[in-house]
Order: sequence, then structure tokens, then C-alpha cells
Amino acid sequence: MSDPLILVLDAGTSSVRAILYGLDGAIHGHCSRDLMQHYPGPGLVEHDAGEIWASSRSCLADMVAAAGGAERIAAIGITNQRETVVAWDRSTGEPLARAIVWQDRRTAQACKALADAGHERLVRQRTGLRLDPYFSATKMAWMLTHEPAVALAGATLAFGTVESWLAFKLTGEHVTDVSNASRTLLLDLAGDDWDEELLALFGVPRRALPRIVATAGPVGATRLFGRAIPLTALVGDQQSATIGQACLAPGQTKLTLGTGAFVLTNIGPARPAPAEGLLGTVLGEAGGERHYALEGAIFVAGSLIKWLRDGLGLVRSAAETEELARSVPDNGGVALLPALSGLGAPYWKPEAKAAITGLSFAATRAHVARAALETVSHQLVDLAAAFAAAGAPWHDLRIDGGMAANDWLAQDIADMVGLPVTRPADVETTARGAAILAAVGAGLHPDLPTAAAAMIPPSRTFEPRDIGAERTRRLAAWRDLLERS
Repeated sequence: MSDPLILVLDAGTSSVRAILYGLDGAIHGHCSRDLMQHYPGPGLVEHDAGEIWASSRSCLADMVAAAGGAERIAAIGITNQRETVVAWDRSTGEPLARAIVWQDRRTAQACKALADAGHERLVRQRTGLRLDPYFSATKMAWMLTHEPAVALAGATLAFGTVESWLAFKLTGEHVTDVSNASRTLLLDLAGDDWDEELLALFGVPRRALPRIVATAGPVGATRLFGRAIPLTALVGDQQSATIGQACLAPGQTKLTLGTGAFVLTNIGPARPAPAEGLLGTVLGEAGGERHYALEGAIFVAGSLIKWLRDGLGLVRSAAETEELARSVPDNGGVALLPALSGLGAPYWKPEAKAAITGLSFAATRAHVARAALETVSHQLVDLAAAFAAAGAPWHDLRIDGGMAANDWLAQDIADMVGLPVTRPADVETTARGAAILAAVGAGLHPDLPTAAAAMIPPSRTFEPRDIGAERTRRLAAWRDLLERS
């Protein structure tokens, strides 16, 4: 095949995108469809799995046409919002209920009950995760109890995270990759299959779960677009962004600034020990080698700016927040705790509520917008300390995602964390990581380092400045908010 292309499906929280890459990393086409967010009650977040599939198929079809036909496409890779659970009927291929999104907090009490019963230690040691509603297993258990169609599906019930759902619709295979499986609370980090003791603890039937496969490698093929196209990569979005930032060696760290903010540090092939406030996860598996990562997950980042825009009407666009932040010399005493979905790492306070303090008649929407951006840096200061305490200190930070395009925020992170912050020319590294993995999985590049060297564009670095007094003042206000949460 001359000039083969890689087609990536990036199924995120707020949108679905399909992107065409060449083997040199050049982008040959892009399609995006927004996803409807459903909020049926406080702390509840759902997606329509049928909409996810319809939008995905539409974007893929557009990119096949842009490529000049399926024969130009050598492989497909899928990257996805993690932890979100889809339930469907294997015999009909139709969803049985709305998908429960990773941000959803409905199982907080169930997680607390399991922790109170003494199961936290087992879960932490076995999975690297915590008993938190963020993860998939308690969402599955809730569906089995509260969704009649799920409870009655019996032998035809299929559970999966979003890449599993999309792979099934594309190929008919019920599979998940090890990076996504490691986010469910049902996989021993060192294992290759679902853990029987964990399945029993959460009451999830093994027969409903997908087969676990490597992150890069042939999974199946789709024949929906004329000619068969192999599916050669499945990967969770944060792991994918880590690959897309070329964090392929132990110690290399990336920060994705999207709906949430997620830091992953590659720790190599050794299974991570439980670390206070942090998560252990599978980074990926390719060529028979598995790498792990330590992760810090901030639940609310870009979604806070979206709330300022859509919920409060304080800004017209996310991009406007940079202009507003620059328009004032400081936050005017305004401080914000972004606990709209509780607090993630390193605090793990699922019941925490958002708060804004320091308001006065002198406060403007510019001060509130600046304070909202500052919350990202404040949480990163605390995460950096947690990683250092776990023996995985950051030496620099490679940022990506939609919010990374904000120069003011990139510089503020460098100043507050005290490290160089590097941003690639293309901040959408999640899709690029899946393209790299799919190219390796299809044998189009021999290994990940070779693929990354060929497919990743240049970067810009923001050097830290000395803002000692301002940093001290801001962190004092931040600690005060945390203590009250």
C-alpha cells in the first residue's frame, strides 16, 4: 500500500473525533461531533451510548471519504474516555441503558460501605486504585441493581468501557485493552485476566466482561466502509496522551488538560507499589512488554471553564479566559475550590463541594476567570509533592489537551510548580498516541520509540519564573479552602 494512513477514533467526554494521520505524523483530515451530556440529578452524569456510536460512525465515514476510500487506510486506533461504563445486549448490539460517565458520583455511598467493611486495602494492593465512584466496577454493580434491562439481560449482557463498545460495533469482537481494564477495579495490575476475588466483591459476572488484549496489536477488522480495515490499537485516553508525548522511559511525565486534568509518570515495567494519594495503572502493552504509570487525576479542569461559560454565563468562550486572566494583575483575593464532582488526587474527597471565596464589590468576572485557571496550578503543586513522596519526582512537565493552548495557564503552571513546561505544536496528543500505537500494532513502525520519533512534532517550553510572594499568598488561600471542604 502506497502512502498508508492511520485512522484514529478519539471518543472523549464532550465530543467524538476522527483524525487521519500519515506515518510521518502529518494530519490529513479531521472530523468532530459534540456529545450531549445528561445530568439527571446532582452528581449524576450520563451519555447516550447510541449517540456515541452514531457520531463515531459518522466521523469515521467522513474520514474514509477524505482519505479517498478504505483502501488508503492501513489501520484504525481507538482512544477513549476511561471508566465510563456501557451496558448492551450482545445479541442485538443495542444499549440497555444510558452509559454512566466517569465523573458520575452515584456510587459514593457504596464505595464508602465497602471501605468501611475493610476492603480498601485489598483493592489498593491488587488494582493500584481506590474505592471511589470514579472507577467502573461500582457503576456496573449499580446498573445490575437499578436498571431492569441490564438485570434481565442474563447471558447476553455485555459490559465495557467506551472503546470496548466501539470495538464491538466496528468488529463484533467483545474486547478491551489492558490500559482500560486496569481502570475498572477488576484487574490485578500484574494479571492478564479479570480477578475472581474482585469480581465477587463487586458482584460483576465474568461472562458479561470483554476479553483483555494488548494495547497495540491486531484485534479484528471492520467491514463497514467497503474494504476491511484492521483495528490495531485500543487505549485509554490518558495513557494514549502519555505515548503521544513520547513519555516512553521511566520518569517522563505528561499532564493532559481536558475535561479533567491527568498527570501520568512512566515508571517502567515494574508494578507500582501503592502510593499515598496517587493511582497505579497500566500505561500500555506493546510487543509483549507492559509498562506501568503512577497517576494523579484531577476531576475538574476544562469542565470548570465550560461551567463558567454555559452554567453561569461569565465567559463567552474558553479562549476568553486567557484574555481575562491577563487583564488583571492578580485574582483580587478571589479563590475557588473546583469540587463540582468532588476532589480527586491527592485529596480523594468525593463529597467535597465547590466554593468561591473572597468576593467583594471590586471583584469582576476577570478575577473569577483567573481564579478558575489558578485552581489547576494549585492542585498540581499538591500533586507534585505526592509524586515526589512516592519516589517519582517530576523533572519537567509535558502538557497537552485543549486547555494547554492557553499560554497564560502554561506559564502559571511552570511558575507555581517550579519546573519547565513543554507543549507540543499539536496539543491533541491523545489521538496522536493512538495513531502511534496503531502504526506499531499494524507493523508499520517497528516499535514505539521509532514511531514516536517519526510522528511527534516539535515543542515549545515555558520556563518557570520566581513569583515567591504571590505563590505563598495563593497557596495559603488554597489550603484554607481545602481545610473547609
